[in-house]
Amino acid sequence: MSAQSASSNHVVITETFVRLYVFLAQTLDRCLDQAQRESFPEKEHQAFLTESRNRMRDMLAVNPVVKGKVDEECSRVLALAESYLKKGAGQKDVLEQITCERAILKTKLAALSDLLAVFRAL
Repeated sequence: MSAQSASSNHVVITETFVRLYVFLAQTLDRCLDQAQRESFPEKEHQAFLTESRNRMRDMLAVNPVVKGKVDEECSRVLALAESYLKKGAGQKDVLEQITCERAILKTKLAALSDLLAVFRAL
């Protein structure tokens, strides 16, 4: 594999990570903000999230440990969002978990965005 194709692969993988984490963050944002839910149809949001998640799974098939971590994170975020939306806004503990998960995703997105910028500059 040439250095250029390896660099290209790194960009694609990092872009896919960013896309997945953006959709996961939006999933949590949609729990907390009615305007977010209304601005983009749920069916389309779920389709983009599912596509990104499946693409990431395919890419991570070469590393089962990382694939497992990402799958677990996706499942945790989606279960949290589903729980919140089913039971309503009166759940203080779930709201705190959503806030915590959102902060984690924000940090990961910042790091991945910086990494993507470096990869694109190479």
